[in-house]
Amino acid sequence: MRLSTTTKTGGIVLAFALAATACGSSRSGDSVTGADGSTPAASAKAFGDLASPCGPGSAKGATDQGVTDTEIRIGYGDDRGFTSAPGLGEENGDAIDAMIKWCNAQGGILGRKITGTRYDAALTNAAAVMQKACKSDFMLVGQGFAYDEAAEPIRVGCDLPSVPSYTVGPNAGMGPDKFEPMPFPADRYNASGLAQTLKLVPEFGKSPTMVLSDSPPVKAASAKVAAVLGQLGVEVKDCGISMSQNGEANYVPFAQKFKDCDASALWTSNGPIPSQMGLFEALGRTGAKPPKVVESQWYSEIASQWNGKSRTADGLVTSLYFQPFENAAQAPAVKQYLDLVKADGNKPALLGMSAASAFLLWATSAKGCGDTLTRDCMVKGLSEVHEWTGGGLHAPSDPGGNLPSECALVVRLDGDTWKQVSPEKQGEFGCDKSKVVELDPKLSGVKLNDDRLSTRFLKK
Repeated sequence: MRLSTTTKTGGIVLAFALAATACGSSRSGDSVTGADGSTPAASAKAFGDLASPCGPGSAKGATDQGVTDTEIRIGYGDDRGFTSAPGLGEENGDAIDAMIKWCNAQGGILGRKITGTRYDAALTNAAAVMQKACKSDFMLVGQGFAYDEAAEPIRVGCDLPSVPSYTVGPNAGMGPDKFEPMPFPADRYNASGLAQTLKLVPEFGKSPTMVLSDSPPVKAASAKVAAVLGQLGVEVKDCGISMSQNGEANYVPFAQKFKDCDASALWTSNGPIPSQMGLFEALGRTGAKPPKVVESQWYSEIASQWNGKSRTADGLVTSLYFQPFENAAQAPAVKQYLDLVKADGNKPALLGMSAASAFLLWATSAKGCGDTLTRDCMVKGLSEVHEWTGGGLHAPSDPGGNLPSECALVVRLDGDTWKQVSPEKQGEFGCDKSKVVELDPKLSGVKLNDDRLSTRFLKK
């Protein structure tokens, strides 16, 4: 088995996916793509400031499963067929569809065209999808499965390397042979965004409280943020606000709890779902207007459209590690992503940018392997990537070391408009190495070995 140290964890990603999904269309079933169709910017020789890894060449050899003289077969996908939330995470698959077209229009990887199988895990079928991928694919690229924890023992068992858009399960997030464009490991946290927010919103540093939930992933995310804030010198006040993830009949009692508690600001690790919107609206009706600081999944059309009508969350802030779409003029890679996805009639999302970055990371390493395109070569090459921005889609990260970025920016919502407010110069990230803090992996319930890999599914 190849062992590496590159993965991420993030139980909040499911909520992020749910929020982002509502901005796209729904599909179901598996599909295979690999057409040479062109789209705007499809023939570009660069992606942002990254030289294109795609183009003609003479690479040869059936070097590994899914690789021939003319083809590289990858697997990807999402949970778009989940009946309770149609289209869940489809932005991942949409982005990879677009990136495959973009790459094949240039000649593939050194002449080998890419064929992609787009899987639909429909939330609960991740294990079955992984069994299929293990039998045919060279690697997984840019996928995002909310129940990846159920699929992880299968992936590890068949030695299938992965460059996912994101991971959810903590053991899946810290598994072997997994390389993500923006790592969020269980034992490190990039608090740069929180530190910038504390300067922007002084009330957040006094006695903030959290909106808790009966959702285990949200509970875990809240506990992590509370621990990080503690390291930044901020004590979170317990106001006893805990809500059902499925919503409440009346939100006023929860808003009243906040008023009675006299907290200075409000944090939620949840996304813009009905329970959170209902609480924010109830706070306004009770006359409470606390500063609201939230996780990055709030950066979505759902939140902006809702606030454009209600103006309930004006001034809400969140930190991002990816460039917001509003910065496309300052970040050419973002504009390129937007053009490619919109050309297929799909809607953009941060999840999609993450998937696009994952594809570029994979393709760059694949080009480096040339005639020796094997999984071993890919794992070696990916493990040596210690500075990555996806051509400018996001802040510098360290996929090879499974270390989070040291950088972030902060955006604020007013009406239906998002705008970067820190750093002041649009398109720039604020970076501070000292704000990358260590966390106890027990917060995520994962046991790591000396290589910072989860021991849960490793072969003996």
